[in-house]
Amino acid sequence: MSSPDIVGIMDISKELDRLRKEQEEVLLEINKMHKKLQSTPEVVERPGDNSLSKLKMLYIQAKELSESEVTVSNQLLGQLDALMPSVTPGQHRRRIDSTKKRKADSDVPRMSPAMRNHLESLANLKGEQVAARVIQEDAGKDDWLVVKVLHFDKEMREFEVLDEDPGEDEESNEQKKYKLPMSHIIPFPRRTDLSTGHDFPPGKHVLAVYPETTALYKATVVQARKRKTDDYVLEFDDDEEDGSLPQRSVPFHRVVPLPEGYRQ
Repeated sequence: MSSPDIVGIMDISKELDRLRKEQEEVLLEINKMHKKLQSTPEVVERPGDNSLSKLKMLYIQAKELSESEVTVSNQLLGQLDALMPSVTPGQHRRRIDSTKKRKADSDVPRMSPAMRNHLESLANLKGEQVAARVIQEDAGKDDWLVVKVLHFDKEMREFEVLDEDPGEDEESNEQKKYKLPMSHIIPFPRRTDLSTGHDFPPGKHVLAVYPETTALYKATVVQARKRKTDDYVLEFDDDEEDGSLPQRSVPFHRVVPLPEGYRQ
């Protein structure tokens, strides 16, 4: 193997490292945009806001970098194959088979860095409490409950959760387990990390834990918080007392965005 050959391989390796570093930087920007849109979803409705356009461009950039990484990786494999010593017929056949396997593997859709990072964050919810949509049998509505995450299956994209509070109306006091798709789970903001909290304006519809229960219901924000550590003052739907809706205080880490298609 000559020195020029080594130099060529090293140059391609450096280019591969550069592409991966750029992908990491773009992924960080995508995550920042996700946090921004999650905490203040109403920002996209403001005149002149370009948050969605910027997010789209970031995803396009991530896709292009991913495709470039595949191209450069194939170049590096080609260089290495060309420098490998000659082989026996049997060995040659095995190399052809492995090439076919690489081609077959390349036909499988590649997971985007953003999705891979999202699945990892869901797996890290193990042991934490989340809001979960539980479909009750013979019921015309969906129940949203506070549950504990036992496990997240990345391949199946399915949560296993535990309802630690069976409720007074249950025949037995046994805790129930559920297997739910990731679309049925909403993580709560961390009480120790204020950056994960939402900033809902007055009049905004939200999903919140009803005081002294483990159930979540639709509510309306009554007044804005002055500090990020302040509780939300909410009015829950169907919570009428003496002809009016009482205002109830709910900790910020027990209030999440109202999911689309919510039915109560």
